[in-house]
Amino acid sequence: HVSLRLIHVTLVVRVCTFPHVFTDSDVGVISVESALYGRADFVTCSGGRPPQELSNTNCSLPTALDVIKARCNGKKVCELSAQIFTFVPDPCEGTFKYLQTKHTCLPASQSLIYALFSHSHCFYEGLVISIHSADFGRRDQSTCSFGRPDSELRNTECFHHVSLIAKRCNGKNSCSMRVSSLVFGDPCYGTYKYLEVTYFCQCK
Repeated sequence: HVSLRLIHVTLVVRVCTFPHVFTDSDVGVISVESALYGRADFVTCSGGRPPQELSNTNCSLPTALDVIKARCNGKKVCELSAQIFTFVPDPCEGTFKYLQTKHTCLPASQSLIYALFSHSHCFYEGLVISIHSADFGRRDQSTCSFGRPDSELRNTECFHHVSLIAKRCNGKNSCSMRVSSLVFGDPCYGTYKYLEVTYFCQCK
């Protein structure tokens, strides 16, 4: 039996001064969902600024999301400096601008190996399984080898992709299957095989 604790966290961050460091909250990698560079109200990042620098509240850089995504997506830590906007047009000259991002901390993929019975699980409510890959066979002589004769471990070029796992498990919070050649087919008769599954937990 295998259980995974994976967290899906969404954070909204406002940056008034650079440099600034985004982190993954120790649960995965950064995925930027939205970004505003400009000004949408009078209050945000207004401390000590004269009124004329705050009056334009319809100011945004159209390419801000692309810039931040290119810099941060897929990273565990992302450092932003004011220079990232140096070579893009100023959306509102004379206005004191800030950066507001909404980013999600996505769990990294989980790779699990099963010999007899597979169980994939997304611990938190609202998350479902998304199978990245599933292979049945043998890639090395050590995995799931206890008590097996050498003749059943020798063939390490024995594996095939199993689409049945994705069909059975995708979109579910929990999924269990028996690991057997009768279920997945036999890519190499006489070799002791195991199932290797890599999956993500994502929002419904």
